[in-house]
Amino acid sequence: METLTQEIAAVAARLVVEDGLDYGSAKRHAGRQLGVPPRTALPDNTLVEAAVREHLALFHADTQPGELVALRRLALQWMERLAEFRPHLSGAVWHGTATRLSDIYLQLFCDDPKSAEITLIDHGVDYQARATTGFNGASVDALSLSAPCPELGEPVGVHLMIHDHDELRGALRAGADGRAPRGDRQALLRRMAAEAPVP
Repeated sequence: METLTQEIAAVAARLVVEDGLDYGSAKRHAGRQLGVPPRTALPDNTLVEAAVREHLALFHADTQPGELVALRRLALQWMERLAEFRPHLSGAVWHGTATRLSDIYLQLFCDDPKSAEITLIDHGVDYQARATTGFNGASVDALSLSAPCPELGEPVGVHLMIHDHDELRGALRAGADGRAPRGDRQALLRRMAAEAPVP
């Protein structure tokens, strides 16, 4: 029998995959949908990610792999365009759980925090600037834009998190689960090659 935590994780996973919610929002929505008391402990992200992978395997095995490849190819294009800022991919596109509803999250490590924004302006790229929480809990600038994805036939959100160059070393440390939380262009290419289906 499923525990309540597993049940919340399963509902959250469905919301992540079907509605494109982030993990935090999906867990809160799942708790409300299941009518659990407000102070109920929610599943951690590792459990939700496992449930997302299970949901994808059960309901989207025929479409998700192609959507993931399309998003990773688009991420590679932006990583090439922004190479001078040492871009590292994170989130669902990096971890392999992305669908066509997922956005691309690139973390840039800049000597000058305004340089990436100036580059977007110089290339005529429309974007919105906002503040968000970085991977170390501090507030960081984020530049959000919409990029066409011909393979999916629709635009995809691309979010550029601006970090100081000195934060790069700490950003590459493995997470508590032993996995790399983000990767550069070469790491993404290796991951794509390793996950490519054998002809």
